[in-house]
Amino acid sequence: MKKHLLLALTTLIVLSSCAKDKKDAVITIKTSYGDMKVILFEETPKHKANFIKLAEEGQYDSTTFHRIIKEFMIQGGDVDAKNGTRSTKTIPAEIVEGFYHEKGALAAARQGDRVNPEKASSWCQFYLVHGKTFSEAELTVDQRELNQAIGQLMRYASHEDIKDEFAALQEKEDYEAMNQLALEYVDLAEKELNIKLKKSISAERLKLYTEVGGAPHLDGEYTVFGKVVEGLDIVDKIAEVETARGDKPIDAIYISMEVERIPKKKITKLYGYEYPE
Repeated sequence: MKKHLLLALTTLIVLSSCAKDKKDAVITIKTSYGDMKVILFEETPKHKANFIKLAEEGQYDSTTFHRIIKEFMIQGGDVDAKNGTRSTKTIPAEIVEGFYHEKGALAAARQGDRVNPEKASSWCQFYLVHGKTFSEAELTVDQRELNQAIGQLMRYASHEDIKDEFAALQEKEDYEAMNQLALEYVDLAEKELNIKLKKSISAERLKLYTEVGGAPHLDGEYTVFGKVVEGLDIVDKIAEVETARGDKPIDAIYISMEVERIPKKKITKLYGYEYPE
């Protein structure tokens, strides 16, 4: 009896050890600006399997980062453009609560809601979030509703001064300053128009976007399925390149990828990525 119990315990320990030592894919995205290493989330299995397959098959090699918007994202992986094809394949959305568009997040590009109400992802195109940090006011106010409210206030004769302030900034094309000025009138707009502009945000998201930065308006709209664990500075470098019409880089930025299978414990040690229990 004792012998059988000891054997069962030994088997359990071995199985537990094997689970901890299970390997995962670390994908290196190589560019002329340097390399970025990404981990793919287990909670988005369809996107993970598809990305690994395309990378291992070499499909992403010789594609480019074809759309770059500083303080927003760098988009690439258009296999169809490389091959001269027009695939209609998509991947069902795997939008997971708590996977945010923080700086370095890896997410799937997709067509807009009008033609794609189910938010299905492109079969190959992806983007890495560059983003920016936000103030608490920016994250806790409905900016679209605020802009409409400011427009209403400016129609009142009693608020000609507000109209003049915005006109001066618009003439300079200082749109960031216009957004900041609008935030100064939140309380006034709520009081005079009897509306609610402030919104709640979790403490986790607030801390993330005020300290790390990202693109919070994309949360819940696109599938985030991985993150950069090494080489965030390369995202910064690529985001700075000069672009032309359509946010296309003037000089092509080619991509190649390499997939390594590494024990999860080693991944955590090397990159600080903690796997879910």
